[in-house]
Amino acid sequence: MAMSLSVLAQTHTLKIATGELPPYMTAARADQGISLSVVRRAFELAGYQVEYTFLPWSRALAETRLGKWDATAAWGNNPERNPPFFVSDNVVTEKWVFVYRNAVKFSWNNLADLKPYRVALIQDYTYTPEIWSMANAGDFKSDKIPNDLSAIKMLLLDRVDVAPMERNVACDVLQKNFTDADAAKLSVDPKQMTDTFTSHVLLPRSLADSATRAADFNAGLKKLKASPEYAKILAQVKCPSGWSGTGASR
Repeated sequence: MAMSLSVLAQTHTLKIATGELPPYMTAARADQGISLSVVRRAFELAGYQVEYTFLPWSRALAETRLGKWDATAAWGNNPERNPPFFVSDNVVTEKWVFVYRNAVKFSWNNLADLKPYRVALIQDYTYTPEIWSMANAGDFKSDKIPNDLSAIKMLLLDRVDVAPMERNVACDVLQKNFTDADAAKLSVDPKQMTDTFTSHVLLPRSLADSATRAADFNAGLKKLKASPEYAKILAQVKCPSGWSGTGASR
């Protein structure tokens, strides 16, 4: 049985749907991003090759659920969304924080503290169940927007006050699209939204091989994390010099 699985893995290229979330997932980088590099190497260590297709996130999820794609990567761990999928072990632990305009006197201890602020929310992001529940209930003012670049632009234009963002994503967006002077107008609150925002490969239960592939991926991921290569892949993000994004006093 082990031999037949090995032969299957070595002769099959997995087609994985993904979306844009630089620097983790992006068609703009040769390695296609940090998280996708981890996913690729973990599958390679298990004997598979992978091929990524970039789609809108909601489409990637819906089509993978139906079995059009072998997997989709990488997603936050959402129990309400998970039942149609096998969920892999943690690919990368993300650091979700609130980015705000310096002119705003922002501080928070719990999500109820968001009430005075205008909050930018990306429509397809996981965040936490509590944030979406409060936003949908109107407990704070929110604008649903398409991506993090739009969120930064709206912050700088004073159209929103604060945006929950993954810290490395915020660094990447600022570094690539804005000047240091623009970045200097923004800060990040050092308190993380959650200490355990993990990301995962989702493999559809509608495909017969998904359970085996999930187990193989987890085995490859374990090998990768035990090697120096994993830390090297993660250490690829540079923040703009003008941004107060280190959690220092402000």
